[in-house]
Amino acid sequence: MSSNTTSGISWQDLRAIVEPLRPVPGSQLLLIKGGTVITMDPTIGDFHGDLLIEGNRIAAIAAELHVDGAQVIDATDMIVMPGFVDSHRHAWEGQLRRIDPNSPTLLDYLNSTHFSFATHYRPEDMYIGNLLTALGALDAGITTIVDNSHNARSPAHSDASIDALEDAGIRAVYAPGKPLAGEWAQHWPDDLARLKQERFASDHQLVTMAMMSQWDRETWEAARACNLRIITEFLGQDMGQLLPSLQEEGLLGPDNIFNHCTGLTDEQWQILKDCGVNVNVCPRSDAQYGLEEGFTVYQRAIDHGIHPAISIDVEASYGGDMFAEMRAVYFLQRAHAQHRRFNGDENAPAPVSVRDTLASATVQGARVAGLEHCTGTLSPGKQADVVLIRTSDINLYPANNAIGTVVHAAERSNVDTVIVGGRIRKAGGRLVDVDMHALKTATESSRAHLFARAGYEPNPFSDVSPAVA
Repeated sequence: MSSNTTSGISWQDLRAIVEPLRPVPGSQLLLIKGGTVITMDPTIGDFHGDLLIEGNRIAAIAAELHVDGAQVIDATDMIVMPGFVDSHRHAWEGQLRRIDPNSPTLLDYLNSTHFSFATHYRPEDMYIGNLLTALGALDAGITTIVDNSHNARSPAHSDASIDALEDAGIRAVYAPGKPLAGEWAQHWPDDLARLKQERFASDHQLVTMAMMSQWDRETWEAARACNLRIITEFLGQDMGQLLPSLQEEGLLGPDNIFNHCTGLTDEQWQILKDCGVNVNVCPRSDAQYGLEEGFTVYQRAIDHGIHPAISIDVEASYGGDMFAEMRAVYFLQRAHAQHRRFNGDENAPAPVSVRDTLASATVQGARVAGLEHCTGTLSPGKQADVVLIRTSDINLYPANNAIGTVVHAAERSNVDTVIVGGRIRKAGGRLVDVDMHALKTATESSRAHLFARAGYEPNPFSDVSPAVA
């Protein structure tokens, strides 16, 4: 394995980029007043009013609250909503943002990431990639990510990734897995038990654990022995043809999360439904990399009674915010439905609504991640994962429809405040407790190492996939 240092700097040294997170006092009171509140909880509904956070949880939601001693956040002209949940992200790729914006196929993506730069990642590169991704997610109002970390080349690579997620203060499900190419420590799935004992002894941490693996009997058994969810990149007829035998053996269930789910037949979709498999779809990456039908399979999931989450997947070709993902799924579904209707299909689906789209980016994402008990809606008793969006900004004013504003018009610059588990991570439009200069310096150092080791000559104007050694 390669060295674990960059110019004498270990990943532990890099942890000074962000201020150490202190526990949220149980006595802390935050009162968000006068906002346009989208709860995504049908039992509460949406209204203009206040939200009280006590410690790390939502204590009360009402039209008006008065609480002595509370820190007040003025939410006038703001939308108050649950944080977005990105149910599928490869966070280690942070340094490789838009390295290949024109990748036309999955193989092009793999060549420009997994088969090249990924093989040269050290633990500190994993730390920086994960930290940059997690902070970028928070800046865009994403309070939870499911980190599909299939570049965990050694136990130290995993520890560095976990440290980065914890340091960022994001809620995350860390799902390590073996690399697709290059040297690695041959520690999977054996390292699962160590991680479970040393890093994830409690299920009440901000960062919890799953396992990423393609179909492999030994690995799936090891994950289930540790009571972990199993995340699989599931696409194409070759994968679909496995489903009947997996179902027959009782190897599919609610602890499975399948990404993409492109190229499946109606019979295969029905197996996913019958077994309770969790599905997230990737509107941009499915089209970007030409996965099977290319269109998002959001509607295919809905047709079979499955409520999918939507996920961002990668930043190697496009941006990492949920606003763009929601718009992609909304308009692709509308285009697909209208195309069928125009061609005489009497069974063409109804157009998707903005509320349905927002649900896929919040409450459905939380459900797929196994976190619906603590996040995804603004409900008393749940963790306080809250986002405030300024509607007084010129691109959003006047906000005549709150959910339409979020889904169709808002973007990361409108995200004023981000709270995760009662802890403020963005305030007044800026991330807090982050040394941006140090972050950029460390990112440049890591990127320079990866480029040099891969033999890549950077060209910011290139129209072709990266040529690497």
